[in-house]
Amino acid sequence: RGAPTLDSLLRDAWQRLCRGVADRRAPARHPVLATQGVGGGGEARTVVLRAASPSAGTVEIHTDALSAKVCELEAEPRATLLVWDAKARLQIRLRVTARLVHADGEAWARVPQAARGTYGGDPPPGQGIPGPEAHAPGAERQRFTRVVCEIDEIELLRLDPDRHRRAVYRQADAWAGAWRAP
Repeated sequence: RGAPTLDSLLRDAWQRLCRGVADRRAPARHPVLATQGVGGGGEARTVVLRAASPSAGTVEIHTDALSAKVCELEAEPRATLLVWDAKARLQIRLRVTARLVHADGEAWARVPQAARGTYGGDPPPGQGIPGPEAHAPGAERQRFTRVVCEIDEIELLRLDPDRHRRAVYRQADAWAGAWRAP
């Protein structure tokens, strides 16, 4: 296995992102989403990758319309998704612009019945409750939100034993990569 090229590194990252959609055990399945908090501080949380499209330059997650991340993304749609693949020693950082799609019936139809309870319920996500049983899950299509993340930039950092390698790819440059100092 030789040193990666810009093209091979990007191709590998997209394969890992696509695998994260299909394989529950893949490292890219659970990226960290970082947003600008409504109060001004940064917020970060683990999410589930639901779609990845190299041709469209997008990835997608799902959430409850009443979650804090929706308010944060409405106020500031620029966000970052971070994947760490320990076995490959690869960090994938996606700088994105999020587009919220609420109550999408076609996408809702593809959500497994068992997972629908994640989108709805009383009280809404993040509200105080007196105990762990004081929340009633509920499947409510109107609370189902697709977060389509249009990727503006992909930054890859591979921690090879002989030399760390870092590259940046920008949508505005037709995904032409450029090496950066690690």
